[in-house]
Amino acid sequence: MPKGIMVVQSSPADPAKDAEFNTWYAEQHLPELLSVPGFVSARRYRVHRGAQGLPSYLAVYELEADDLNAPLVALRERNGADRAAGAELLSADPPPIVTVYELIED
Repeated sequence: MPKGIMVVQSSPADPAKDAEFNTWYAEQHLPELLSVPGFVSARRYRVHRGAQGLPSYLAVYELEADDLNAPLVALRERNGADRAAGAELLSADPPPIVTVYELIED
């Protein structure tokens, strides 16, 4: 089964609501995402002070699926046409940067 990671760079829509953003991310968004088959773990990071012009947060999700696109499709299907509940806390300008990497087998 191919393994990979999904890397997401994001920021809160309103920097004054950083604590609310982190509460939503940890208590609602991560559990919802990790309930989707193929997403097996997640770790979050905050940009180190002094880094300017970068998204505030980085999330790294471990994926295990025959098709690494399948978990992303399943996530979109669960959310329907709308974004996930609470996603208004997530900056859309600029939007999150999402990149999927496939593990290179030696």
